[in-house]
Amino acid sequence: MFCNQCGTPVQPDYNLCPKCGQRLLHPVVAVSDPSRLDRHLRILGTLWMIAGALFLIPSIILLLIGSAAHFAIQGNELVRHMAPLFLNLLGGSLLVVAAGGICVGWGLMERLPWARVTAVVLGVITLFHPPFGTALGIYTLWVLLSNDAGPQYDRMARAA
Repeated sequence: MFCNQCGTPVQPDYNLCPKCGQRLLHPVVAVSDPSRLDRHLRILGTLWMIAGALFLIPSIILLLIGSAAHFAIQGNELVRHMAPLFLNLLGGSLLVVAAGGICVGWGLMERLPWARVTAVVLGVITLFHPPFGTALGIYTLWVLLSNDAGPQYDRMARAA
């Protein structure tokens, strides 16, 4: 909060500015200029949650198909047992990726300490999944790896 006349920081209960002596008619003016990190963190968290939710769809489909595949596959006994295992492993891995995306998005929106590092790691991994994964990875790295993003995020995490 700052003085209306000279811009000096003042306490909310001050009636006079300690620097210029100006009477504070409108006691304080709050200056709110959010940082670049603060402006983009909610958007980034939302995008990660959407990406995680989109991974839920194929994971659930693969898990359902995998649970019913041994009934539908006729013929070779090895294929009849291996196909459901493969589909369940693939569906389970997509489910882990979906949960990771949703958790990272939630962690970024809540400004949890672990979320920044996890998002950077997932951002690097998603660079290799064009076109949307690449865009999300680039945006993640651009937001979270700027010059002052680390200390700013740490301050936000401590404040939250």
